[in-house]
Amino acid sequence: MSQNETHKAGFVSVCGLPNVGKSTLVNHIIGSKLAIVSPKPQTTRGVLKGILTTDAAQIVFLDTAGIHSPKDKLGNFMVDAAKTTFAEADLIYLLVECQKPRHDEVELTRELRTTGKPVFLVLNKIDRIQKDLLLPLIDSWLGLMDFKEIIPVSALSGENTDRLLELTIDNLPQTPAFYPEDILSDQIQREFIAEFIREKIYKYTQEEIPYSTAVVVEEMKEREEGGAYIRAHIYVEKDSQKGILIGASGAMIKKIGLAARREIQQFMGYGGVYLDLQVKVEKHWRENIKALKKFGYARQ
Repeated sequence: MSQNETHKAGFVSVCGLPNVGKSTLVNHIIGSKLAIVSPKPQTTRGVLKGILTTDAAQIVFLDTAGIHSPKDKLGNFMVDAAKTTFAEADLIYLLVECQKPRHDEVELTRELRTTGKPVFLVLNKIDRIQKDLLLPLIDSWLGLMDFKEIIPVSALSGENTDRLLELTIDNLPQTPAFYPEDILSDQIQREFIAEFIREKIYKYTQEEIPYSTAVVVEEMKEREEGGAYIRAHIYVEKDSQKGILIGASGAMIKKIGLAARREIQQFMGYGGVYLDLQVKVEKHWRENIKALKKFGYARQ
């Protein structure tokens, strides 16, 4: 039997409530930082494809925004984009923390039952609980739906992720790979760079600032003296937010720019990057369809 006849490939939707570790899990499995992570909820906004290719299989992970009750049009986009992946997927991970089901997770299992797709219950953060508490926790989930598999893991340390991958490959269809073997994601450079900048905003600012910002890379070019010039606009909703993001004498925007530049240099492999960050106000952009399209958060 040829390799093409035994090769597995498929799409896996990674869904769950905000801040349960979806992006951390995908980053660990892929072995590269593709999605930004933050202790703040709703860090992921769209759907990112992380691609793992082995000799035997290719798995395309669809890393989604946390399922939540939307408060604006941006939130509606995030949840709709996440749920759209259910139809695309060959297999769905329901990623949860090691605790009893929350109300929103019970509702999500009801929706997942209607997809007709195999669903793995992936219990994350097992490094944070006593092992003798694990079985009673699993019992609390068993009545919600007929899970194809139940796999406890630690996305942070990688504990038991090998077993998760093994079971995933077992449940994928036999088909050739969808992408070249050296591709880790279908995101373009500008999208990665915008996300790195947004990650630093989440890291260094508080309250409503992270959730009110959008980042668009307006210009990228290599410099004759080496490295690259990147100009990015950071959009906020209020003049007061602009002042906070810039900071006294520009201290906050410099801090964000320095941290983002280091990550971008490593990602792009350049010896140096000149990062020009400009803060602009786009009032109520999270409720403005035109602005959401401009920032890549709604279909054109």
